[in-house]
Amino acid sequence: MRVLVLTSSYVPHKVVSWEHAIGMLYGDPPSVEVVEHTDEVIHPSGIKMPSVVRLLKQIVGQKRAVKFSRMNVLTRDNFRCCYCGSPRKPRELNYDHVIPRHLGGRTTWENIVSSCYPCNARKRNRTPEQAGMALLQRPYKPKTLPVVAPRFDPKEIPEEWANWVKGFFVDDKVA
Repeated sequence: MRVLVLTSSYVPHKVVSWEHAIGMLYGDPPSVEVVEHTDEVIHPSGIKMPSVVRLLKQIVGQKRAVKFSRMNVLTRDNFRCCYCGSPRKPRELNYDHVIPRHLGGRTTWENIVSSCYPCNARKRNRTPEQAGMALLQRPYKPKTLPVVAPRFDPKEIPEEWANWVKGFFVDDKVA
């Protein structure tokens, strides 16, 4: 069971396991409040399973280096293939080593770009020059990334989340 976590201003923040949500709810002090729950009872005392919780405190950003991850690479590249420029859903992109690993390329910000599967298959284990492909953007290590709210597939969200995630659907132009 997954639980939607909202910011203190009721904006979708992330999705956590129900166990994590219970820990946040009954921690000392509690860090969330229940906004929506299911009819499922998880404790003999009648505690209902939370479905949507809201953070009690505002999220304060910490200045630190941007962590290298697949999703952060896709975010840096604006969810577009760096070879053909087509915008894609996250599941339609992977990351590609500009200089392939077998040629000494490393998995670093400066050597990884977002790539759609057709372009990745075309490039194979060659450099863009060897494959006759041009990079639309050189990879770089970002100092910051835009805050990206979670995006949801409307077919996969629990009923209790519906009012909270409108405008954050994967196919919405707004999200």
